[in-house]
Amino acid sequence: MTLLVVATGNPGKLREMQAYLANANWELTLKPQELEVEETGETFAANACLKASQVAKATGNWAIADDSGLQVDALNGAPGVYSARYGTTDSDRIARLLRELGDTPNREAQFVCAIAIARPDGTIALQTEGICHGEILYEPRGTGGFGYDPVFYVPQMQLTYAEMTPEMKRSISHRGKAFDTLLQKLETIANS
Repeated sequence: MTLLVVATGNPGKLREMQAYLANANWELTLKPQELEVEETGETFAANACLKASQVAKATGNWAIADDSGLQVDALNGAPGVYSARYGTTDSDRIARLLRELGDTPNREAQFVCAIAIARPDGTIALQTEGICHGEILYEPRGTGGFGYDPVFYVPQMQLTYAEMTPEMKRSISHRGKAFDTLLQKLETIANS
């Protein structure tokens, strides 16, 4: 089994990636806590590649990183790569988003997730992206999930992310789609 360092200090993200990669021949571990990578990229893909590459070089192991966030059409793609920094708490971020959208009729939005895997020398071996299209509601609905989930409505499911079961969300989410694509390509790099 090959060691794959997850470029995060978040044990929840490690568990989530372990669930997606359960049948792959990788042993996942968190990056060293003291190793911080500044997200300076202008796209989700750039940030995922940056984190994976720097963690791989620093540890001498394969590394995986993701970067994701919400893009709202009426806000010219904001909050985008700043999704996590759009406020200090989830409720702050949602309040700011709803305030900035106001009564704008165009509520179209998408969640985007980019994933990158880097070789031990830091070169990117694989990258994927998943997108889930939806709309921003005028007020939150549901109690599950986190972040913008209570205001992100998926018309095909007629539910917000926060109203979906974890299994349902995984099957249609931006992260789920990115990992589906990743899993299809993973075998090709495992022995490279």
